[in-house]
Amino acid sequence: MKALFILLLAQLCSASLIPEREKDPEYWRRQAQETLRNALRLQRLNQNVAKNLILFLGDGMGVSTVTAARILKGQLQGQGEESLLEMDKFPFVALAKTYNTNAQVPDSAGTATAYLCGVKANEGTLGVSAGVTRDRCNTTKGQEVTSILRWAKEAGKAVGIVTTTRVTHATPSAAYAHSANRDWYSDGEMPPDALEGGCKDIARQLVENIPEIEVILGGGRKYMYPKNVSDVEYPREEKHRGTRLDGRNLVQAWQEAKPRGKVAEYVWHRRGLLALNLSRVDFLLGESLHPRVPWHHLGALGEPLSCPGMLGQLQWPVILPGGRIDHGHHEGKAKQALHEAVELDRAIGLATRLTSTQDTLSVVTADHSHVFTFGGYTPRGNPIFGLAPMQSDVDRKPFTSILYGNGPGYKIVAGERENVSAVDFAHADYQAQSAVPLRQETHGGEDVAVFARGPMAHLLHGVHEQNYIPHAMAYAACIGSNRGHCNTAARPAMPLLLPFLGLLLLLLLC
Repeated sequence: MKALFILLLAQLCSASLIPEREKDPEYWRRQAQETLRNALRLQRLNQNVAKNLILFLGDGMGVSTVTAARILKGQLQGQGEESLLEMDKFPFVALAKTYNTNAQVPDSAGTATAYLCGVKANEGTLGVSAGVTRDRCNTTKGQEVTSILRWAKEAGKAVGIVTTTRVTHATPSAAYAHSANRDWYSDGEMPPDALEGGCKDIARQLVENIPEIEVILGGGRKYMYPKNVSDVEYPREEKHRGTRLDGRNLVQAWQEAKPRGKVAEYVWHRRGLLALNLSRVDFLLGESLHPRVPWHHLGALGEPLSCPGMLGQLQWPVILPGGRIDHGHHEGKAKQALHEAVELDRAIGLATRLTSTQDTLSVVTADHSHVFTFGGYTPRGNPIFGLAPMQSDVDRKPFTSILYGNGPGYKIVAGERENVSAVDFAHADYQAQSAVPLRQETHGGEDVAVFARGPMAHLLHGVHEQNYIPHAMAYAACIGSNRGHCNTAARPAMPLLLPFLGLLLLLLLC
């Protein structure tokens, strides 16, 4: 009865949700003409040199996630399908092919190597070519590839990595590490043959490979400390203790590696971060304990820290968007995934307002998609987490608009598909029904969108291999190897000061 009432209510309300202006065909004609005028303006291409590059990476943010997040954002603001995400306002859009060299449906390590290092790679490997086999340390030597972060640093730009997950995880670590296995966070996670073969763990490479990264913010601090060293926040909990076998304190090593006279600050909670006088800080390392929870949700950091709050406190274009789009989907929790996508979009809007299209190239993309979908002929204004306005013509039960191709939401009750009208399908932890039972939902293999704004944004157009992205960004900024088009005399120098980040990678976990 409850499901039937909801279905009838949706049908009755759908007609009233159509704005009166949309019933007039002239509304749509005027809208199309304005869009046409804006498109014609894009013929005057912005060919400036990009002084700044910002890459927003929505992990697992496939096209279906973008669309559903747009509707959610609209509904949160009393609108709906007609609303716009901030990324929707970027004038240039492309599609990126996400396959790994050995995988039709990719993982986040191989994709990170593509969109950061400009080279496609095998799944599970970081910052190395496809000549490296996962888990085999002895295939790594001579196969290392460098990232756009290193290209920018070598060009004299200040650089930063900001992630709402552990800084040693696959997506951010491709910016600085070279590893035959994405899971080698510390030497405590490495097999004996890899250690004997001279391969370095990812946390050590964070400190040693590019020692002058100005800003590093993320989680996973236990990989920086010797094995069994108690955590500063949870000293009595064994699972949070250090994991390193070499006995090194990498936080201390990070500070000691900085040039004499430079100020390097380490913080592990929100209070410490907000207490800093950032105008006097040259290098900043911030690591929370929690590797898979957004900083703005962390109780460990004191009161919640929102994206606007972080932006206002840091005094430069550093944004901490929600990084658990991917995690929400893997767990079949669409509500969590979509709210994270909306949070990411809020961060994109803040960055847009703080930067200029004349000198800042901003790119928004995803590493891969998920087997997430929504459908069922829902009427205009249907709650994005609501029911489809129909029942299955096979089992005569209602179903939610949002579904997964596989994942933990597969449930059989009394030999039949679970009746969703008997559960709270709007709850944050609700796992949407899936077609195939899996403990974790999988990635999807389709292309992902690439949104671009600023100098040379028009280079991102059409359908590209994913590894093209950093090459286009580097061309725009006159960094890396492809600089024959640059007028170096006219290009301003980039000061190595935190308030002026030359390259900021907004990286969200795989």
